[in-house]
Amino acid sequence: MVSEQITCSLCGRIRGGDEEPAQTLAWVSTREKNVVRWMCPACARRHTRDIEGKLPDEYW
Repeated sequence: MVSEQITCSLCGRIRGGDEEPAQTLAWVSTREKNVVRWMCPACARRHTRDIEGKLPDEYW
């Protein structure tokens, strides 16, 4: 089985197979125009407001 390497689109950090499960689950994926982008937990925390700003008005 070939595993896709996940890389943070902001800082370039690579998600390692030896990470704790909680850290692996903390990675955030976004889909824009059918392109999936990943953010590591540190970048996701820094950019939470940007993420929330992309949510549709119906969410709030």
